[in-house]
Amino acid sequence: MIETIRQPWPWYVAGVLIGLTVPALLLLGNKHFGISSSLRHICAACFPARIPFFQYDWRREAWNLFFAGGIFIGGFMATQFLSNPEPIQVAEQTVNDLRALNIETDHQLMPASIFSTEHLFSLKGLVFLVVGGFLVGFGTRYAGGCTSGHSIMGLSALQWPSLVATCCFMAGGFIMVHLIFPWLMKLI
Repeated sequence: MIETIRQPWPWYVAGVLIGLTVPALLLLGNKHFGISSSLRHICAACFPARIPFFQYDWRREAWNLFFAGGIFIGGFMATQFLSNPEPIQVAEQTVNDLRALNIETDHQLMPASIFSTEHLFSLKGLVFLVVGGFLVGFGTRYAGGCTSGHSIMGLSALQWPSLVATCCFMAGGFIMVHLIFPWLMKLI
């Protein structure tokens, strides 16, 4: 049993499990799935201010904080106790594409040539971590939710704004990967 859990699961199993989260949350109390709202709940709980955006009953949404905490704890448990000792398999075409951008795969989830402590306080770290993080946060707020909220919850509820947001997320991702990222890697 434990060996089955340690192996990567096919997309059609993981996708169905994620998809079943939506009706489960709706049936368990009309709850909406999304992670970006957790930061808002934490700020409203920890820093009570007279900012209208944070003036609401965050306690009604406390379940979302437990959900986000469960993701953190689950990730920790998975890396500590369920890690597969085999190197991560990266497709040969992906390895070639990354090498063309001077990125070496080291069989980790994040290539060390981009994401490492030595790059944290460099121009590369500033661009990828600080500017990238700001853009993700701004985009999440501007779109009224994150990719999980719109693409999983919003699409399953047939919400038109979520379809538009998901299409924009995808278009932005394609533009970033195929146009901006290669340019940034040559520049930095």
